[in-house]
Amino acid sequence: MKVKIFLLSGLFCFQLNACIQENNIQPDNNQNEMENSEIMEIQILIGPSSFSAELKINATAQAFIDRLPLTLTMIDLNNNEKYFDLTEGLPANASNPGTIRNGDLMLYGSNTLVLFYKSFATSYNYTRIGRINDPEGLAHALGSGEVAVTFKTK
Repeated sequence: MKVKIFLLSGLFCFQLNACIQENNIQPDNNQNEMENSEIMEIQILIGPSSFSAELKINATAQAFIDRLPLTLTMIDLNNNEKYFDLTEGLPANASNPGTIRNGDLMLYGSNTLVLFYKSFATSYNYTRIGRINDPEGLAHALGSGEVAVTFKTK
């Protein structure tokens, strides 16, 4: 009888140890490096001004990157954004960001590329493509009315 209790105790400890080992798996550092490398920088040219933007690699951003370089005549809307209707849509995964920030590059619907140059609250849904790293001077560079904007990889 003592042998059975001893064997059952040993088996229980062995399985408990296996469970503890399984829950203490350390994160794979290569996975973290891959996630950090999933950001791509592009350059946005507006007249003589140049801005650097980071795009998180997702289906929308990747489809956008695949089309670069692009020079688009963007139209002003609401004195806070420039937009361009693409002839072919991009993959979309829209959600409400709550707040638009100066320098946000977004997709409205599946084919309207929007570059925001003022921050404000929104109730609309957008798919995030990226963001200008330092948007200081963006509103001045974009000016009022239509403007030619070039997007290209670095």
